[in-house]
Amino acid sequence: MNNLEIIKSTYQGKTSQENSENLMASLDEKVIWVEADGFPLAGTYIGKQAINDGVFTQLSKQWANYQIEVEQYVAQDDNVIALGSYSSIYKKTGIAFQARVAHHWQLKNGKVTRFEQFVDSVPIVRAMQTDIALEY
Repeated sequence: MNNLEIIKSTYQGKTSQENSENLMASLDEKVIWVEADGFPLAGTYIGKQAINDGVFTQLSKQWANYQIEVEQYVAQDDNVIALGSYSSIYKKTGIAFQARVAHHWQLKNGKVTRFEQFVDSVPIVRAMQTDIALEY
């Protein structure tokens, strides 16, 4: 598979379980994973276990039916960009959101070595709010 096909396989599987398996198989052992500032899980995670524990396990605990709908891919050399939207419902508030997102993937020798998320975090934070009104 080429780099674009590798990344597409992490989004376009028949099930979320298949996507997860494809993602974990595509990650380099020392992968650097960056969640955007302002995002509830913001930070840098290094290695598969840290990513699984710090990002994916937390998403499944806190959010219902967390999804990304990718609308476009841009690939050049060892870089792939996925553009789309997140959607989910925050379990504690029952409030749904939709937010624009871009994922930047860097690969080397068929493995993801770095991932960086860019996201409009305002709709996500609003879904988490119970008694604070955010005005922008």
